Amino acid sequence: MSCLKFIIFGQVQGVYYRKYVSQAMNKKSFKGFIKNLEDGSVETVLQNTDSLNIKDIFDILYEGSPKSIVKSVEMVECKESVEFKNLFEVRY
Repeated sequence: MSCLKFIIFGQVQGVYYRKYVSQAMNKKSFKGFIKNLEDGSVETVLQNTDSLNIKDIFDILYEGSPKSIVKSVEMVECKESVEFKNLFEVRY
């Protein structure tokens, strides 16, 4: 299966952003991961399925945590085929 990659910009590190997003993604049973990037942004990769609702994903990513400030989210389709065994997880 293909995947979708989201890069989230703003105040998203050190504010429990990954924790809140991973909890929300697991409630929706999305498969993927979230991790911090060296430039201060956050990357989220999701398994792309026919039932994936892009609006739900953007809603979760923009809501984040109470202390986060999301300025923008960029989405690209991954070229590689990825299959996730677990639900949504935080990677370090």
